[in-house]
Amino acid sequence: MNKKIGVYGAVVNFIAVVCFALSMLFGFDYGSYFSSMFIAFSFVLMMCGYAYFAKKEEKLAGYVSVAFSAVYTAIILLVYFAQLTTVRLNDLTQQAAVLLDFQQCGLLFNYDLLGYAVMSLATFFAGLTVKPRTKIEKWLKYLLMIHGVFFISCLIFPMTGLCKADSPSWTGVAVLEFWCLYFCPISILSYFHFSSCGE
Repeated sequence: MNKKIGVYGAVVNFIAVVCFALSMLFGFDYGSYFSSMFIAFSFVLMMCGYAYFAKKEEKLAGYVSVAFSAVYTAIILLVYFAQLTTVRLNDLTQQAAVLLDFQQCGLLFNYDLLGYAVMSLATFFAGLTVKPRTKIEKWLKYLLMIHGVFFISCLIFPMTGLCKADSPSWTGVAVLEFWCLYFCPISILSYFHFSSCGE
């Protein structure tokens, strides 16, 4: 069962990332919000898998990745559940929309970037748990740890004030599509990693 949880988490994560990428390409905002929630759910399963299968000397790194994944998931679920409920179903005042509507690049947009900064830390520590035995695991370790670099940009960018609601939308889409192209291999390689682990 432990192996299956990791495997299923990786599969759902891959599907959710692909759905997110397609929703972004076609401008289907609520599809991207919904799929982002499932990226978060499945990400927790993956990080718990890394912690569970880590060797004794890497267990602490695994626990740290689980803790950061829980923080990431809490932030992301609050952000996107608000978009799918409060923002979608209510006529917000202008000030409320500036704060709550993701498209306005306000408070919840900034929280979203904070969430992905914490996600990056989770993958970095998950990477520390992988002891490569094969070329696949070597690639997985590097991809997980390099993904940790996103922590810096996701944390600092909201503080610069560069992102405004009137910014060209294609730039944000391009960045997110690049992230999807980067993260899909992590999901795929995680699937193979968990599949090769013993119970």
